[in-house]
This record gives sequence, C-alpha cells and structure tokens, in this order.
Amino acid sequence: MGLPDVYAAAAYADEVRAVLIAHKERGALGLARPLGAALAGAVRSAAVRQGGGEVLLVPVPSSRRAVAARGHDAARRIARAAARELRGGGRRVRVAAVVRQGRVVADQSGLSARERLANLGGALVVVPGAGRLLEAAPVVLVDDLMTTGASLVAAAAAVRAAGGMVAGAAVIAAPATALVSRAGQGETELGSQGHRCS
Repeated sequence: MGLPDVYAAAAYADEVRAVLIAHKERGALGLARPLGAALAGAVRSAAVRQGGGEVLLVPVPSSRRAVAARGHDAARRIARAAARELRGGGRRVRVAAVVRQGRVVADQSGLSARERLANLGGALVVVPGAGRLLEAAPVVLVDDLMTTGASLVAAAAAVRAAGGMVAGAAVIAAPATALVSRAGQGETELGSQGHRCS
C-alpha cells in the first residue's frame, strides 16, 4: 500500500524546473494560478475513477521551518489554485491541509531514495479531528514535485491510518524517467492532463 498512483502535469526539466523554483523558493506568487491549472490536469487524471463525486485535495506538507523561510506554503497555495480551476469546470473539490510533520525530519535534498523513505517513515500524521473529513471523500494527495515518491508514501500512510481512502496523487512535475510515455504528447509542457508515473 506504499506509493499511490501518481499523475504529473510535466517532466521536471528546464522551464518547468525554473517556474517551480521561482514560485516555491523565490516568492513568485503570481505563478500559483498557472501552476494550479497544471496541477488540476493531473488531479483530473488521478480522480478519474471517482466519477463526478467530491474529491478532497490534501497537500503534502513542508516543514514549518521551510514554510517560514519561504514566507508561504507552496503546496497549499497551488492546491487552492487547482481547486478553483476544478470548481470552474464543475468538479466538487475541497482542499484540506490536514497532514503535518509529527516529528522533525532531516532535509531531503541530498538523500537517496532509501534514505528519504527512512527519514519520513512515520513522520507525517493527520491533525487530530480530521479523520471524519478524510472519510467523507476520496483523497488526492497534491504536491509540486515528486522526486523519489517518499513524501507521497508517507502522506498516503498517514491518511490511510486516519481512515481516509487515497484515490491517487497529483504533482506538477516528476522526473522524466518516471513518466509513462503517451504517443504524440509533449511531456515537458504543462498540460491539461496528467501523465501517469511509473
């Protein structure tokens, strides 16, 4: 029950990387809307099996220290932008930032996939009282970037432990090697559909 099905709007390369970094690390908050539109495409793909029912978008949390240093919560901001986009298309969706770090973790940059999994193992928890909300609708985990998938594995475990049903995960970008190719579609452009990750 580790990594849920993950859908990405684009490959993490060149322009996509620059836009994500500008939004997340440099405070280019005006990019939230186009990034949210891209994320909405990945959410549509992740939630396709849920029909037209309500979907709960749960952002994967950054550490409080990282959010404070950046001056904003990038994952929550783009989740809200994606929700607006989806609602505009008639989708019933809510954003619930109910997953938190329950203990201090090391900075993930520079860690291998195995080290990232160990670092995050049991570190993410659902805030008290959020179980009923998670039981009310299928959950799509959302984040800006999937590198190894360790954060998504940890977030999915926390949601499942609280009684939620994880329908999938949606990210703006993932490594090109993780994208399942679709004939005739450019994988480096922010698209209206998500690419399935392997």
